[in-house]
Amino acid sequence: MLLSMIRFRSGCPIASALDIVGDKWSMVIIRSMVVGATSYSDFLSTPERIATNILAERLRRLEEAGLIRQTQARHGSARGAYALTTKGAALIPALQALARWGEDQLPDRWAAPDRFYAARPADFDGNLDVAPAP
Repeated sequence: MLLSMIRFRSGCPIASALDIVGDKWSMVIIRSMVVGATSYSDFLSTPERIATNILAERLRRLEEAGLIRQTQARHGSARGAYALTTKGAALIPALQALARWGEDQLPDRWAAPDRFYAARPADFDGNLDVAPAP
């Protein structure tokens, strides 16, 4: 799903962004990455309980859209790890605004952790904590 392969519904930037991240899982995966998730098992352990087949598909789509990249597995892990790209990290302010809206407008929601609100796109630019996968 390279950007050139996506069939956008219209030229509207909101509709086009939603064509990429508008499903119910993509932003949850990116949110998890902002607070430190990097592995397949990290994503599976979130409170939303994403199914493995859905997770695999969303990770593939996010990678093809250039929002995340696969990196080498952590020591002792059979699966690769994932990191936000600069393009993916650019979604952080939108995620933070959406979280604030949810906290303010929806009753009985838990507050996002401080590290989520402290995150900045520049924190992830050129994220080279782990080497890119071969």
